[in-house]
Amino acid sequence: MDTKEVINEAVKVLREGGVILYPTDTVWGIGCDATNEKAVARVFEIKKRSGAKSLVLLACDLDMVAMHVKEIPNIAIDLVEVNDAPMTIIYPGAQYLAPNVVAEDGTVGIRIPCVEDETAQGGGAFCRELVRRLRKPLVSTSANISGEPTPANFKDISEEIKAAVDYTVPRQLEQGATGKASQIIKIGLGGEVEIIRA
Repeated sequence: MDTKEVINEAVKVLREGGVILYPTDTVWGIGCDATNEKAVARVFEIKKRSGAKSLVLLACDLDMVAMHVKEIPNIAIDLVEVNDAPMTIIYPGAQYLAPNVVAEDGTVGIRIPCVEDETAQGGGAFCRELVRRLRKPLVSTSANISGEPTPANFKDISEEIKAAVDYTVPRQLEQGATGKASQIIKIGLGGEVEIIRA
């Protein structure tokens, strides 16, 4: 299996407004182009989740984050640079994103996938390359119906979820996913820090 071919196919589906099932640096996720409002609505529909809840996005680097938030607080840059575990940062001032990925207070949660080993094919390395090729943030929400347990591995994902997406990344790429959710930290423009999930 050629990772490059998998990424090419996934990017093609995402650019056409499709929804994919893919391994992240944490758990298996359902994803779409975070700038495509209709695709985001389908993700909510697949998960049977309220549209009032915001979604986590993946970016390939801080440059991509900077394009989609009005200002990155300095402390966020420090946290990203020293962090060695999956960490989602909730930034104020979301911009140029589908309105249904942005919280009511104008914030958006973004994670740069962790890459422990630059030679790794799965998890974080795969996600970073996928997002880099897409050139847009990627929605990353756990691959389960809302309220049901988060699947730690591909084998735990329900058939209903698998049938609802347009493309599934081969499960061989799931190495690198930890099976655990990321920590979540909310940061204010004044540098205020609130730990949402440790």
